[in-house]
Amino acid sequence: MTLFLVRHGRPLVDTSMPAHTWELDPQGYDDIWALRESGRLPARAAWFSSPEPKAIGTAALLTDSQVGVIDDLAEHRRDSTDWIDDFDDFDATVRRAFAEPDVPAYDGWEPLAECRCRVVAAVRPVVATLGEDDVVLVGHGTAWTVLVAELTDAEPDLDAWQALAMPDLIRLDEPFAT
Repeated sequence: MTLFLVRHGRPLVDTSMPAHTWELDPQGYDDIWALRESGRLPARAAWFSSPEPKAIGTAALLTDSQVGVIDDLAEHRRDSTDWIDDFDDFDATVRRAFAEPDVPAYDGWEPLAECRCRVVAAVRPVVATLGEDDVVLVGHGTAWTVLVAELTDAEPDLDAWQALAMPDLIRLDEPFAT
């Protein structure tokens, strides 16, 4: 089995709403279609998505296959609409979440340890059930960073997280850490 972890396309940012409600930015569709045509995604796979609109929209543009929605694939929950304007401040806040995963790194954010537990618990049965079949999961950068660390038994790669594009793809081949 190979897991293909797709980070969603560019969202249409509305700073008055929490990020988990954002839709895709139509101006970013070409980037998603380019990923679809790149040959980097498997021709046959089971497809699943986070419930967030930007992830579901990305999946719909990437495949004609049926896509299951798994609620616990949602991104690191950031329910605050208190917008962090400066990317360096946002980056530092996310890095703080990784450094201290048991406490919220920002008002309205879930502790990163809860995200890790939720996402890993959602993916393990998919991997166990589908056996040899390839799986495409469409979701989010921070969630995929903690999942990759868990499945590879490695420290989270925050430089790789920071370098992720929208959309982007992470490929993980078995065996996965147990």
